[in-house]
Amino acid sequence: MFLDYFALALLLFVAITLFYGIIAIHDIPYELAKERNHPQQDAIHVAGWVSLFTLHAIWPFLWIWATLYREDRGWGFQQEVHKAEHDLVDLRNGLSALTQRLDRLELFAEPSPNSKSDSKPSPVPPSADQPNARN
Repeated sequence: MFLDYFALALLLFVAITLFYGIIAIHDIPYELAKERNHPQQDAIHVAGWVSLFTLHAIWPFLWIWATLYREDRGWGFQQEVHKAEHDLVDLRNGLSALTQRLDRLELFAEPSPNSKSDSKPSPVPPSADQPNARN
């Protein structure tokens, strides 16, 4: 008789522990989202409850969704955009430097009105920003 009650108590204990354990596990993505100040933490919480009915089939995706966002860097794409903007500024600066250099070269290469058409243009003097080829 004692073993019957002991088995019943053990069965109830295991059932209650599993029930609360599953509910606690389903809330882990929501807790992560709340800790990271995720902008969609309510949606993650609702999806966690929905995952109870799908036997936690979508739970790994909720974990990934909750961990993608961090408050210090957002979704992680700003650094790449900032790097691309920085590269674009570098390219524009390089292009303007090349344009200025080309304009200087064209000024020196233009033939003077007194020169003959078959004569060679005067040599271009090296500028201060050009390295000397002989060194």
